[in-house]
Amino acid sequence: MDFRVKSIAKLKALPRPDDGLRALVERAPQAEAFAERSLEKIRPASSWIYRSRRRLATAGVILLTAWLSLHVLFGANGMVIYRQKRAEYQQLEKRLRDLQAENDIYSSRVQGLKNDPRMMEKVAREQLHYTRPGEVVYVSPSPQPAPPPNAAARK
Repeated sequence: MDFRVKSIAKLKALPRPDDGLRALVERAPQAEAFAERSLEKIRPASSWIYRSRRRLATAGVILLTAWLSLHVLFGANGMVIYRQKRAEYQQLEKRLRDLQAENDIYSSRVQGLKNDPRMMEKVAREQLHYTRPGEVVYVSPSPQPAPPPNAAARK
């Protein structure tokens, strides 16, 4: 096996710091000329912006105000959503009051059934059909539904 290096690539000499500084100094006039040309191109626009700064600021404030107004009215928590939520809240409060009144009625009925013997007797007689000894209960027959009209009666 041959481990000898056949050819060594030539190493480039690293640039010296003096070379970079010299190149910078040599190209300084070109860079200044480029900067001057760029400023000449930008100067009309910058002078127009400077002259119009009050108008631009006023337009910016108007746009910001319009955007904020739209956001307040129609945003995720805007006035439209607020009114919808408020109406829903009022409906839920009304439903809560109705359910609370119904609950109070049922609570008074339960208390009556627990404590009042006459109410217990009334419920037993009406719903469970209980009777006292010696009483006779008469039950009337349920009314018969009317027969549907036939085809001859419709004419």
